[in-house]
Amino acid sequence: MKHLAAFTAATLAATMINAAPAHASYQPPISPTATGYGGAVSSVDPTVTAVGLDVLRRGGNAVDAAIAAAATIGVTEPFSAGIGGGGFFVYYDARTRRVHTVDGREAAPASMRENSFQNPDGTALDFNAARVSGLSVGVPGTLAVWEAAADRWGSRSLGELLRPAADVADRGFTVDATFNAQVAANAAIFGQFDSSTELYLPGGAPPAVGSTFRNPDLADTYRLIAKRGTDVFYEGAIARDIAATVQRPPVSDTPIGTWAHPIRPGGMTVRDLARYQARFPAPTRSDYRGLDVYGMATPSSGGAAVGEALNILEGYDLAALDDADALHRYLEASALAFADRNRYVGDHTRRAVLDELLSDRFAAERRCVISGSAALPKPVAPGVPDGRYTGCAPAAAGVPDTDASQSTTHLTVADRWGNVVSFTFTIEQIGGAGIVVPGRGILLNNELTDFNFTPTQGTAADPNLPGPGKRPRSSMSPTIVLKDGKPFVAVGSPGGATIITTVLQILINRIDLGMSLPAAVAAPRASQRNSATPQAEPAFIAAYGADLTALGHPAFTSTAEIGAATAIEFGRNGQLTAVAEPVRRGVGAAGVVRSGR
Repeated sequence: MKHLAAFTAATLAATMINAAPAHASYQPPISPTATGYGGAVSSVDPTVTAVGLDVLRRGGNAVDAAIAAAATIGVTEPFSAGIGGGGFFVYYDARTRRVHTVDGREAAPASMRENSFQNPDGTALDFNAARVSGLSVGVPGTLAVWEAAADRWGSRSLGELLRPAADVADRGFTVDATFNAQVAANAAIFGQFDSSTELYLPGGAPPAVGSTFRNPDLADTYRLIAKRGTDVFYEGAIARDIAATVQRPPVSDTPIGTWAHPIRPGGMTVRDLARYQARFPAPTRSDYRGLDVYGMATPSSGGAAVGEALNILEGYDLAALDDADALHRYLEASALAFADRNRYVGDHTRRAVLDELLSDRFAAERRCVISGSAALPKPVAPGVPDGRYTGCAPAAAGVPDTDASQSTTHLTVADRWGNVVSFTFTIEQIGGAGIVVPGRGILLNNELTDFNFTPTQGTAADPNLPGPGKRPRSSMSPTIVLKDGKPFVAVGSPGGATIITTVLQILINRIDLGMSLPAAVAAPRASQRNSATPQAEPAFIAAYGADLTALGHPAFTSTAEIGAATAIEFGRNGQLTAVAEPVRRGVGAAGVVRSGR
């Protein structure tokens, strides 16, 4: 891909020179790419990467480093992830050569019903009215993931792994432009709650760039969990405070700014928190050009959608096509996979259905509706994964994706023994529900807005309607790719439903189009989620927009950036290449334990 290669080389050179400093009192060198040995960490934040590397250097394994780094993200990137949210953890065990997953997706309280996000007349609540409320808060699962992973595969106690993050929360970090901007964007929301105002709007304004931000309440919360275990969070004092905050949001008598919607209470109880359990589903698996691609099963749709799209694309020699033709097929395969994801994937999807979605025969039936010369009208209809594939399923009109969330973060970690973690976690929107638990420093998620508010699939059943104890569908796609049973690439990204297309495009760039991993991550992105208005970054539109619209693709909606990936590639003799974004999200941070053998 000539245009793409030129773009990525220029971008990488510029950003290595002009990378902006990240927000941390201790400033390890920022680098979007690091090559070396002994272990690697890639994240969005240099302090986070430094914490993970320190754990590895002190003899911890990939799980230990991932947990310590994730806890630190909860301090330095609180608007994207933390113990007020949930996520998905994919782990490769080098000793057994097996991939395991942990589902820590947030769960709806027992009080949730299919119409909980509807007005009395059956219409959907305004999204912001639902988001900024106790109604949107799911039972957090992130801490349960950390405990489960530490118990099963870690070599350090969870309490020990929380200490570095508690120290960062105590001593503080330097506010950068991104942190300041995210507070400013949420100021009207944070300003509705006394606890959020106190933490994020001191003196009535966002923390100034260059100031030191501290969260001593979160430091105390981490230390309490370290001392007493996770029961204090799910059954004890913290659980009581979370439930009380959801049921009676701490609405201010003197709010900062105006908010157009009443702040609705939620129904979460301590019993809902006590009932929460991490799950351990078998990973999804698909074969792609001799590689084994592992991802998350439901309630994530990432493993199914990425795997199905790859299966469709395997029928083409993408490397032999020119730029526009290869990208045309990528966009078409993505639209088809999203049509099937929207129709069939939810928390209660049967494994047999998931297996059919990932079957080569189903992919062949979907592939044959793709024309090399003209794009399908969008949205396309879903296929029928029933095991009876006799030919080419007819193209028809369908339903577009409606997921608009944009927050989340991703960590990729490897250790000297060959263990690998790909971990995506979130509080949903940037800023979550906007509600800080008083005295605890925890920003709560708005994850339940990932449910469909009203049925979306016409006369067919909608798998993603709310329900008691149900976990909303996610697009998080932490992925580990094996070659001959050993790690080849691990990758993931934030970005709502664009996570799926981001991971898919990076894999295609690396596996099919001959790019190095740094170039594959840096390359300009487009996201087709079965929509008449696909998104693309400006550089993508400039390079390929005209050729793709000539093939019948809808005009792209320009968006500044799509995703913010982190990844690690595994080379010969134990060499690791850790990669983070060279531009997106203010530059990521990749590091290795040692640069030489």
